[in-house]
Amino acid sequence: MTSFLQQVPVKPAYVATSQGQLRYWSGGNGAPLVVLPGLILGAGPRAQDCAVEFSDRTMVVFELPGIGGSEFAPARDLESAAAVIAEAWTALGLGDAPLLTYDLAAPLAIALCDRLQTKPAAVFAADLDLAKGWASARCHAPLLKPRPDGTHLTALWAHIRDRHILKADDPSQPARIGASLPADNVLDETVVAAAAAPERYEALWNACLAAMDDFDRAAQAVSLEDASMPAMIDKRLAELGVKAAPIAFTRSAVRPEAEGQIWCDYADTPSGRVHLRRAGDGPRPLLMFQSAPGSSAPLAEIIRGLSSGRAVVAPDFLGNGRSDKPSLAKTDIAALARNGLELADALGFDRFDLWGTHTGACVALELAVIAPERVGRVVLEAPPLLPPHFTSDILENYLPPLTPDRWGLHLQQAWNMRRDMFLFWPWYRQDRTAARSLGVPDAQFLHDWTVGLLSSGHTYDRSYRAAFEYDTQARLPKLTRPAMICAGPADMLVEGLKLAEEIAPKGTLVTALPATVWYPGQSEAAVRDTLLAYDRFLAGT
Repeated sequence: MTSFLQQVPVKPAYVATSQGQLRYWSGGNGAPLVVLPGLILGAGPRAQDCAVEFSDRTMVVFELPGIGGSEFAPARDLESAAAVIAEAWTALGLGDAPLLTYDLAAPLAIALCDRLQTKPAAVFAADLDLAKGWASARCHAPLLKPRPDGTHLTALWAHIRDRHILKADDPSQPARIGASLPADNVLDETVVAAAAAPERYEALWNACLAAMDDFDRAAQAVSLEDASMPAMIDKRLAELGVKAAPIAFTRSAVRPEAEGQIWCDYADTPSGRVHLRRAGDGPRPLLMFQSAPGSSAPLAEIIRGLSSGRAVVAPDFLGNGRSDKPSLAKTDIAALARNGLELADALGFDRFDLWGTHTGACVALELAVIAPERVGRVVLEAPPLLPPHFTSDILENYLPPLTPDRWGLHLQQAWNMRRDMFLFWPWYRQDRTAARSLGVPDAQFLHDWTVGLLSSGHTYDRSYRAAFEYDTQARLPKLTRPAMICAGPADMLVEGLKLAEEIAPKGTLVTALPATVWYPGQSEAAVRDTLLAYDRFLAGT
């Protein structure tokens, strides 16, 4: 065991299974230890804690199916969740690595052992008293289907927070003993991960809770040991004579075999670890840049729609989504564009096309200006071209701090900011003249966008602010690559096309398109025609 204060870096990655990708954190060196993080602390914070406690081991911490980056893996019952983890275990070559599980994931660990052909050399359960207490108190998860007012997020926050602060077997009383309460930002990271697919989190919690009724009998079958002090596991493994083989990770295990689907990945760049959504293959890749302040997730239909015959890669900006959050006071479009080049280098792309929307249009423009020799064709959807006084007003009012709150009050702030962005332009100017025509999106759509904003955390505003500070009007005339500048009729920045026609270099196509594909309420025909226009321009036909 190393010093308590010694920090060991842990990194997220994905592994493919036939049922969907699973995200995991790994770090450290030495004999392996696999961890199921439980259901009241996110896989990221749990991995960091375990990396400190077991820093002389190689840690693999699975994010449970239906949660966070594992949101698309099935979590409807214990068997389906165990099956997908078992497949990931095999793909990563974890062999007979010992297994440590936390709180309510203990029944899932038993189901996992049943599935594995090569059994873990030892199985330990920490915080088992919590799981047994919740089972005796029939502490079910609340209903977490997205609600139009966003209160399902408040219910989720209260559910997870209460599991930390209340007695497990008597939730009418605060617990006087136990682990330290999580900091607000740690609780926020946990809740945001659980909120990725909240109904799947709800189903997994309730399935694990129900399985506790038969837990003691099932635990005997796999020789599961109650590890009330996880720090003593090393000693116990030595007593058992466990010598699990080292882990040899397989990079090729990231991509699913099924064609035509979006898959997630990470890329290491000099500026930070970048989360990617990818699809397709082809000789000339397309880098696709998101709108701030969430992630590239809303671009899914465009990623999929343009991936026939080409590789599409859509990063989350550094500071946004699931990418690293550098500890910088601010960023600018030039830095984001340089990171785009770093990403291209990391992926081995010598030459590529660009597609960007809003903030992403600024990044694509800047990248094409600073590295025209690397760029083929460029689509700029609705680059901000606003009057200076309007930009100043936006910079002063559009981007309030979004800080994790002890009682989850920031969740309602995020929900209502996102909702009002569809109702007013700009969202903070709430009068009749600022009303938009998009209408109120359905609860699931708003939920996904709100979770995207929350996943960016307190750094959500940096790329957004950079876009409004960027001098698009000065940089656009310097563009030398073939470009299309466009916008759909409902886009709040569509008026910028008039100025774009005046200042864009000769030969640039400036045109209105039928849809903003990633907006709600766009007709199928308008989406189809817009995707076709993108595809034909990028193909040069």
